[in-house]
Amino acid sequence: MIQKMKSDLHLKQQLYDQCVDFVEKRHLKIQNQIKEIQEALTSETKSSAGDKHETGRAMLQLEREKVGQQLSEIEKVIENLSKIDVAKSSDTIGLGSVIFTSSANYFIAISAGQLEVNSELFYAISPTTPIGLLLTGKNSGDEIVFRDQSFVIKDSY
Repeated sequence: MIQKMKSDLHLKQQLYDQCVDFVEKRHLKIQNQIKEIQEALTSETKSSAGDKHETGRAMLQLEREKVGQQLSEIEKVIENLSKIDVAKSSDTIGLGSVIFTSSANYFIAISAGQLEVNSELFYAISPTTPIGLLLTGKNSGDEIVFRDQSFVIKDSY
């Protein structure tokens, strides 16, 4: 029993670490985009005046706003991920749960796509996605219908 709990928590930790890695890479990419835009704006300021110059600056400003929004979104994702306690196990499915079903395996954390641990596939999903909302609050043995497909929750922790 204790060995299974250790194994379960080890799996959850590996899934969590992959989600952290996914978010960190995305965060770094966004920060680099912001830096590039800032550098382009600085060099654009040094170039000659005129309509072409103003259009270029306006386009860069819009791009900076868009990337700034992406930065804000990824910071919210990082905050949500930090709320997960990988050492905690619960019978009721919620944020941080690892779920095995008759059709697929899930990790409720962030939307990070498909993850692989020990040749087993998992889908990292946000609790606010349709499948995340459906699974939240359920327990092992419950039957779920998603997109006209029925499946059973075999295990969760």
